[in-house]
Amino acid sequence: GVLQPCLQPPPRRRHSPAPEPPPSAPSTGAMKKHHRYRPGTMALREIRHYEKYTALLIRKLPFQCVVREIAQDFKTDLRFLSAATGALQEASETHLVGLFHDTNLCAIHAKRVAIMPKDIQLAGRMCTEGA
Repeated sequence: GVLQPCLQPPPRRRHSPAPEPPPSAPSTGAMKKHHRYRPGTMALREIRHYEKYTALLIRKLPFQCVVREIAQDFKTDLRFLSAATGALQEASETHLVGLFHDTNLCAIHAKRVAIMPKDIQLAGRMCTEGA
């Protein structure tokens, strides 16, 4: 069967804007500029957050859908224990984290910052040859 794109990252939380102070001084028309982080600051902050984050990042139900869809190609009427899908998800996420780590190293080796599909293919090849 064809896999449907149901793997989505968790939604980002938006910080509520800071409450405005009461107008104590008369307004002269000059408004205070909204605070903006420099480009890349929030990305680095997000990276540090997810490096500390130990819970699973792929949602359970969409992952379960993918597992059932793949298993359907081999045998119909299969049932899965929740612990089994949990173990599959844990292993999948661990594998993906390792793959992206190797992918990043490939991009850095090529003197690039952004990863590209060819980096993922090379990292995948390196994983299969070592086994």
